[in-house]
Amino acid sequence: MGNAPHDTIRPFRIDVPQACIDDLRERLARTRWPDELPGAGWAYGTPLGYVRELADYWVKEFDWRAQEARLNAFPQFTTDIDGQNVHFLHVRSPEPGALPLLVTHGWPGSVAEFAEVIGPLTDPRAHGGDRADAFHLVVPSLPGFGFSGPTRETGWDIHRIATAWRELMRRLGYERYGTQGGDFGSLISPEVARVAPSQVAGVHVNALVTLPSGKPAELEGLTASEQARLAGIERWHRELSGYAAVQSTRPQTLAYGLADSPSGQLAWNLDWFAAHGDKPDVLDRDAVLTNVSIYWFTNTAGSAGRLYKEAASAWAAPPENSGVPTGVAVFAGDGAIRRLAEPVHSIVHWSEFDTGGHFAAMEVPELLVGDVRAFFRTLR
Repeated sequence: MGNAPHDTIRPFRIDVPQACIDDLRERLARTRWPDELPGAGWAYGTPLGYVRELADYWVKEFDWRAQEARLNAFPQFTTDIDGQNVHFLHVRSPEPGALPLLVTHGWPGSVAEFAEVIGPLTDPRAHGGDRADAFHLVVPSLPGFGFSGPTRETGWDIHRIATAWRELMRRLGYERYGTQGGDFGSLISPEVARVAPSQVAGVHVNALVTLPSGKPAELEGLTASEQARLAGIERWHRELSGYAAVQSTRPQTLAYGLADSPSGQLAWNLDWFAAHGDKPDVLDRDAVLTNVSIYWFTNTAGSAGRLYKEAASAWAAPPENSGVPTGVAVFAGDGAIRRLAEPVHSIVHWSEFDTGGHFAAMEVPELLVGDVRAFFRTLR
C-alpha cells in the first residue's frame, strides 16, 4: 500500500444511526399505496400485495442490526480513486498461496450479495474444500452504489470502473489476480482484463448477456436450451426492460421517488430481484431487504441507476477480446449463448446449470463457488 495521501486506505465499519432506522419505519408506515388492476399479477410490474407484504416485514421483522453485524464481520475499507470514494471488502485467506480474486456485483445488488460465498472461497478447508482452491477476496461497491456512493461527476462508465479496479488491486499489492462478476460485473470483470491483461490470470462471469449481431447464420443450429435463452432475451426487451430504459435515459427524474419513498425503492428493486416475476420467493427476503436497505440508508438508489446511462455506450459495439482465459457459468434464466460470446471472450470453461438464476451468489452459492474453483484450478 502506498503512503501518499491519495493512496490512503482507511478502515471502514457500517454504523447506520438509529434515527435513520426509525425514519425508515415511519416512512414505510405512512406509505400511500397505489391502486392495482384486478388479476394483473406481474404483467404491469411489481404487484401491490407482494410489495405490501415485504414492506410490512421490513417494518416489523427485518433486523438491520443483525445484517449490519454480519457484514461488519468482513474487513472493510475505503479509498479515493480517480476522485471517487470506493468502499470494498478485503477478506484475506488463511492459506498463504491463495490467489487474489476481484469480485464485482451489479444492479440492484451490493457487496452483501456475496455473504454466502466469501467463507468457502477464502477458507475452503473450513467448508469441506481443498486448501489449493483458496482466494484472497477483494469485493468493491460499484461507484455510486451504497458505501461507494454517490458519484460526483459524469463519466463513471464500464471502462473507468475497470481502470479504478486495476488501481485498487495495485494499491493492495496484488500483481496477479483473477476477476469474477455477474450482471454489470460480467461487463466490468472482462474489462479489467482488457486494461490489465498482464495482471489478470483469468476472468469468470455469470449472468452474462450475449446479443445477436443480426447475422442470420450465427443463429442457425441453436440447441433447444440456446433457443430458450434467446427467447428469454427477446422477452426481456419486450416486457421486462422498463427499469433499464428509464435508468439509461432519465435516471435523475426517477431518483426523486426512490430517494423519498422506501416502498417505492423496494418495488423498483423487487422488479428485478423477484426473478422477473416468475419466481418471486426464490431469494431469501432478509437477503433482499439487506440489499435494499443499503441503497436506502446511503441514499444511492438514484446514483446507482446512473450507471445505466453512463454504460449505455458499452452496448453500442462489441469490445475487443483481451485474450485472457475466460470461464462462463450459465444458470437457469441466464441468456448467454456460447457462439455469441466467443468473439469477445477467450472461453476455456463453459458450464450450464438447470437451477440457480441471475443472483447465483444468493440463490445457489455452492454451485457458483464450485464453478469458480474449477475454472481457476488450471490458472494458478
